[in-house]
Amino acid sequence: MANSKRTLFLKRRLRVRNKLRRNNPGKLRLSVHRSGKNISVQLIDDVQGRTLAAASSLEKELGVVGKNNVEAAAKVGTAIAQRAKAAGVEECYFDRGGFLFHGRVKALADAAREGGLKF
Repeated sequence: MANSKRTLFLKRRLRVRNKLRRNNPGKLRLSVHRSGKNISVQLIDDVQGRTLAAASSLEKELGVVGKNNVEAAAKVGTAIAQRAKAAGVEECYFDRGGFLFHGRVKALADAAREGGLKF
């Protein structure tokens, strides 16, 4: 029986997250979610169970509401880097979830790196 796209996505997400947690204990996690219309990212402290910073293409001050392209992802990446610095965070690990690392996800990661985050 063939696996559905959703099942494959969930398996890939768990495989990526478990491998990252095993290799980076105690570090903060930069988690990305990409939908058909928006992209969002959170900086999460798994030890305390808190979100330290977040950014999304739904925010009006970023000027990309209603757009979900590489440029919007880059602006969200720059915003999360600024907010992470304001929260005192410079290093984290990048959790792409089950999304492949190209296109919008890669643009977000590159912009966050240019903004000063290390992962």
